[in-house]
Amino acid sequence: MLALSFSAASVFAATSIAVVEELSPEERHEEVASLVTQFIQKSHYLHISVNDELSSKVMDKYLESLDGNRMYLLSSDIAYFEQYRDQFDDLVKSKPLTPVFDIFQVYQTRVRDRLDYALALLETEPDYTVDESYRFDRSEAPWASSEAEMDEIWRMRVKNDALRLALAEKEWEGEDGIKYLLTKRYKRFRKNVEQVNSDDVFETFMQAFAHTLDPHSSYLSPRNSEEYRIQMSLSYFGIGASLQSDEDYVQIINIIPGGPAAIDGKLKPNDRITGVAQGSDGDMVDVVGWRLDDVVDLIRGPANTVVRLQIIPAGALPGSGEKILSLTRDQVKLEERAAKSEIINVPRDGRDWKIGVIEVPSFYRDYRALSKGDKNFTSTTRDVKRLIEELEESGIDGLVLDLRNNGGGHLTEATALSGLFIDNGPVVQLRNSNGRISRLDDPDPVARVSYNGPLTVLVNRFSASASEIFAAAIQDYERGVVVGQQTFGKGTVQNLYSLDQYLAPEGDKGHGQLTLTIGKYYRVTGKTTQHQGVEPDIELPSAIDADIVGESVRDSALPPDTIQTTRFKRGTPLDTTIASLTANYTERSKSDPNFRYLVDGIREVEEARARTTISLNIDTRIAEREAESQRALERENERRAALQLEPLESLEDLGDDDLPDILLEEAANISTDLAEMRQSAPQPEQTARVQNP
Repeated sequence: MLALSFSAASVFAATSIAVVEELSPEERHEEVASLVTQFIQKSHYLHISVNDELSSKVMDKYLESLDGNRMYLLSSDIAYFEQYRDQFDDLVKSKPLTPVFDIFQVYQTRVRDRLDYALALLETEPDYTVDESYRFDRSEAPWASSEAEMDEIWRMRVKNDALRLALAEKEWEGEDGIKYLLTKRYKRFRKNVEQVNSDDVFETFMQAFAHTLDPHSSYLSPRNSEEYRIQMSLSYFGIGASLQSDEDYVQIINIIPGGPAAIDGKLKPNDRITGVAQGSDGDMVDVVGWRLDDVVDLIRGPANTVVRLQIIPAGALPGSGEKILSLTRDQVKLEERAAKSEIINVPRDGRDWKIGVIEVPSFYRDYRALSKGDKNFTSTTRDVKRLIEELEESGIDGLVLDLRNNGGGHLTEATALSGLFIDNGPVVQLRNSNGRISRLDDPDPVARVSYNGPLTVLVNRFSASASEIFAAAIQDYERGVVVGQQTFGKGTVQNLYSLDQYLAPEGDKGHGQLTLTIGKYYRVTGKTTQHQGVEPDIELPSAIDADIVGESVRDSALPPDTIQTTRFKRGTPLDTTIASLTANYTERSKSDPNFRYLVDGIREVEEARARTTISLNIDTRIAEREAESQRALERENERRAALQLEPLESLEDLGDDDLPDILLEEAANISTDLAEMRQSAPQPEQTARVQNP
């Protein structure tokens, strides 16, 4: 197909519509779009006007959702789409959504063209000895100006796909060869694109529309609404991970606490799945280019059966080999996602200090049991209170509350958990879309504080929402010390609307659901966690890149602001204490082999992330991989030598339990410092310093 100028676009559109004439908007879609628009204008926190300015943003977001890495569409296509830039606001209010489908069909045809070209390239094995590089991150690159330019991009894309398999010691020919595997992959992807239905197109557009408002507003089609219901009810057997499509890959969004993946601990957010196999010895099925639904169907299965995942680990160096994880499917059980405790012994000056650790993976509450009058209903607060009692019976000297990777949960639990550590008073403030401010207090103000000893709260970039409310309250009341990494920064409140409640049913087809941001959280000081998260009192190193993960990197995130301080009683100032703790931590980190190992590893990950291109020369790639492995082995053996451990001959000899949780150990050290300070100079009774509005 020749490159198209703006004047030729109408011919292209007619051709694409003829090819995929079944893809067209339904009356049901227009009803949903109109209803969603009404909700947005009336109920969204910002009272957003659906106008030409928003329309322009929606178009950019829609194109990003279709071709974010700019591997399919040409600059001439983008020029053709400009005629629609100011139309989307009118379309979602009352007009046919034909332009939405027109854009998709252009994209769909381009995808077919690219995959046909990729398949043609497989007739000849690439020459891996040529010195050239492939730019795998094209998100900021200009749109290709011609098919010839796009051909060159895809020549190197196919060569990189082939080289990855060659590095896995695959031959070019044969039933399990590179040519066979890539042919299957590209044909499958092309078939998946051809199987897209009108609901898929509509959902993609409406998601782009919702995400233009803010990152947490969203629309789900009827099918995915049911998928959401299943995941929220935890009524299926699987591995306990949330997935999303990312270009040709299925990517891990997060790990569901208590599920098989969380218990195993090896699967991580942003890992990409490239293959799925059934049982301990089933054939690995290449799933690159598959529909998300189909990959999910492969991963799910009967309880107590094994599924193997082939993954590219998050943050892996470009060209790194894949890893295979074996997981046993099971139902996500509430008791397994519950808070749990342990005791860490910290040797210091001839004495072992006992530091209790309570890991809180989420803020949960069994509302069904509560509504039935069950006095023993499960909740985060009840579990943590019980664990505190058990730990204090063991004679702990300090407590670490581990909220790393805790993405939130029930707001009621965040306020109740705060009440275990602070006296009665406000925990968080909320402002709705009408500007009305309310505050949530400790729900059990007459109950005694459950723990008043040295308290350390450990957080990271994946600590979000309710976790941030709790950590902020502990920090604002100066009840404890927050350590770790700046938290995610989600300070918004969402409401879910089932659209079937507002629109008449149309046969067996539903209308999906809308999640809309309707309010914001604020700390008792009036500051917000939105965008800013909670800044730790003592910052610890982390491999999670805050420039990639977090609310602040999302272009549609609501801005931070402040409201008035509410009346609350702040504890004794901790400024001097935190300064001493920081000095101790800094000095300790200089000589701790585990800590140096962590910092060096983070530095290498950061260097890898900075790369946007990769060599297509097989000798260079092998050398890079061997150098990476050698550096990793040297770092590990340096650590082992400093700890007077036997060196390893290979990283394959490294056991899962050989590496300690370095950040948790440091949190325990900081908690020990707190305990020592309290023992040597007992804290005075808490004084009430009233903060007035």
